[in-house]
Amino acid sequence: MRINKYIASCGIASRRKAEELILENRVKVNGKVINELSLKIDEKKDKVEVDGNIIGLEEELVYIMLNKPEGYVTTVKDQFDRKSVVDLVKDVKVRVYPIGRLDYETSGLLLLTNDGDLTYKLTHPKHEVDKTYVATVKGIPNKSEIENFEKGLYIEDYKTSPAKIKIVKKNIEKNYAVCEIKIHEGRNRQVRKMCKAINHPVMNLRRKAMGKIILRDVEIGKYRHLTKDEVEYLKKLK
Repeated sequence: MRINKYIASCGIASRRKAEELILENRVKVNGKVINELSLKIDEKKDKVEVDGNIIGLEEELVYIMLNKPEGYVTTVKDQFDRKSVVDLVKDVKVRVYPIGRLDYETSGLLLLTNDGDLTYKLTHPKHEVDKTYVATVKGIPNKSEIENFEKGLYIEDYKTSPAKIKIVKKNIEKNYAVCEIKIHEGRNRQVRKMCKAINHPVMNLRRKAMGKIILRDVEIGKYRHLTKDEVEYLKKLK
């Protein structure tokens, strides 16, 4: 098995992140630091360490839906020592990691798992999984702004892919709108940057769905395990 796939299968990180760990000289095989991404190992005989800790294949795969509160980071460790989403699932017996990210101020649906292959699949750019958000924005977008949003916007050094935005509530007196937004990209703070680009900055943002996986019946800060049908649906995504 290739070393990056092995690390992912152990639930340590996605394959992409595993490659970063290797290139940062944080991985040892049989006591020696390795930096060859194509290295193949014998998972039964070779001893693999990440950051000095011996790792092994996870026997039980776990899939969790978390209703993330605002004020939590989706990284396992944070340089500013802020609260992490993994603190909300401490009673889960195996180590799980977020699939993708939600920024510090954003709440809602976050999936966590120790299935590295699924994490790789759902976070790789070639797999276009729609993510649905509910955004409260300043002002009320007009027809022209909505069209620009849906066609794609130039942000920093890239143009966003086509997206969808629908106004579901207007408050003219207080000058804000509640919008449902669908994107399939996952760039850093993308929804917030897109709304700002049409001059309607986000006041509140919540993710409510990834594909057909919809956040429901989970209180903020709580989680549940995905059903068998939900896991099968995620694994069948292309």
